Amino acid sequence: MRYAYYPGCSLEINAAAYDHSVREVADLLDIKLQEIDDWNCCGATEYFSQDELTACAVVARNLALVDPQIKQLVAPCAACYLNLKKTDRLMSDFPEMGAKINQCLAAGGLHYDPGRVVVRHMLDVIHDDIGERAVRDKVVRPLTGLRVAPYYGCQVVRPIKGCDSTEYPMMMDNLLKWLGAEVVDYPVKAHCCGGHMTQISEPQAFELIRRLLQSAQDYHADMILCMCPMCQLNMDGYQARVNGHFNTQFNLPILYFTQILGIAFGLDPKKLGFGKELVAAMPVLTAKLNGKLAAAAV
Repeated sequence: MRYAYYPGCSLEINAAAYDHSVREVADLLDIKLQEIDDWNCCGATEYFSQDELTACAVVARNLALVDPQIKQLVAPCAACYLNLKKTDRLMSDFPEMGAKINQCLAAGGLHYDPGRVVVRHMLDVIHDDIGERAVRDKVVRPLTGLRVAPYYGCQVVRPIKGCDSTEYPMMMDNLLKWLGAEVVDYPVKAHCCGGHMTQISEPQAFELIRRLLQSAQDYHADMILCMCPMCQLNMDGYQARVNGHFNTQFNLPILYFTQILGIAFGLDPKKLGFGKELVAAMPVLTAKLNGKLAAAAV
């Protein structure tokens, strides 16, 4: 299966573990990812509140750069996924807006017909296109005994309804069960992590993060699995600050779902980006998986 691939800015630096694990897992599952040549930043979330037309034109440029022979685009980052999907939808639903965006693209010799590219998230591709049987067939290291909390965040499931429930999505739950993991009931799985709120109001941001960590701890999860670089950054990077603010003692590894998928497939933890997280995951995995990872620990 061949898809255009839009990694986005975060996956080049602070979320490099996500990019590494996506590529490793995709290769094993025979998912052909063709990175868009000369892609640019999607503008994250703030740009749209400042200048919608310019923001859409910046995003549409990436859609226009997709190889005409490829009909689907994979974006692992939640913000990138939403921006690409939203821009395509805006151009389709509002032809006048689409015409203005194409006027902007024309300055660079580009044009995009809305609907030409279907924007997908990596989770969706693995769950629906690869499917349960193929995933189970690749498992060589079952995650038996590992309790995981699947965290979807708010941007992939909302505001544009896609392939999963907006309030209680289940795709990641299903995938993790196929790997043999014990998926805990995680009622806040689609709640917001606060995004960039840490730069605006730390007390409010820390409370949003605390709720996510507390719920996982209450349900005795060994770790939280994410599908968004911002969510992973907030819960991992600010976990110590949250502990200091609330006098809590959270010590939960925060990983990308593709990293744990790679572990179940028997891939090298180093190639999956393990060791880049702040709250170390390998000690937990080694203990929970009966020492199966001891020889491969980073």
